[in-house]
Amino acid sequence: MSLLIPSKVDYDDAHPATNHFQEYATLLSQQPREDFSWKFEVVPGFFMQAEESTDDLKFRYTEQHFGLMLESWSELIKQVHALNESAADNECYKVLFLARHGQGFHNFAVGKYGLPEWNRKWRHLTTDGEIVWGPDPYLTERGVNQALENRDAWKNELSIGCPLPQKFYSSPFTRSAMTLVNTWNEILDLKRVAPMIKENLRETIGVNRCDQRSDKKTIEKRYANQYGFLFEPGFHEIDDYFTEEWRESIGEQTLRINRFLQFLFDLDWNSEQAKAKNRRDSTFF
Repeated sequence: MSLLIPSKVDYDDAHPATNHFQEYATLLSQQPREDFSWKFEVVPGFFMQAEESTDDLKFRYTEQHFGLMLESWSELIKQVHALNESAADNECYKVLFLARHGQGFHNFAVGKYGLPEWNRKWRHLTTDGEIVWGPDPYLTERGVNQALENRDAWKNELSIGCPLPQKFYSSPFTRSAMTLVNTWNEILDLKRVAPMIKENLRETIGVNRCDQRSDKKTIEKRYANQYGFLFEPGFHEIDDYFTEEWRESIGEQTLRINRFLQFLFDLDWNSEQAKAKNRRDSTFF
């Protein structure tokens, strides 16, 4: 049986109970317009994940060609390139392959104690004396095997024409970098593609000790030296985002993810020649 079948806890984690859209819209309206020049939409008809009819608890991306709704990957490539060729001057289309990290020891602890007890007590601590989940927990054995299952799925899809991502990004958390390494290390030369670590890709900031990252030197030793990971410019030595007194809201987190997408779409977008190259060579991530 697949190790990648989502649980009810996974579902609840991805579907917050509160409606954050109004908060996000208010926060976005307060930002300098020049910092948020791109507006984003999901194009329907390409992937099942974007369809309202898709049941998240029944969807199996490794068994359904990553959710592809078209007849083939070559058809996807053809249609996305066609969209970019006919796009207005201020439009661009990209395909993002978004991977969740494998099970970390913090996820194991949530399963061990249940979400209410985790939120009441254990998220404020780093260990229960048996396992350690903070700061910056490792993947469990199950988590590593989940990443390896993901690797095998990628090998299969690449063999039938799935486009290889042209750039790779990771949050600064060990669980994310470990997932990336175990998924891709047999498929390509990570030192050549040089995945970039971006602070804005991290999970909800604050309170939970599992969401406090390691210092830069530790991350560098684990992933930069051995696997060629790069740090974004201005990456600080210590985690000055984390605080035990404040937890980021979903609206604030959404705004932060928007900032990453602004960065992604702004790459090589400062001239007509650069735009053409961007649409051709920076489409799949």
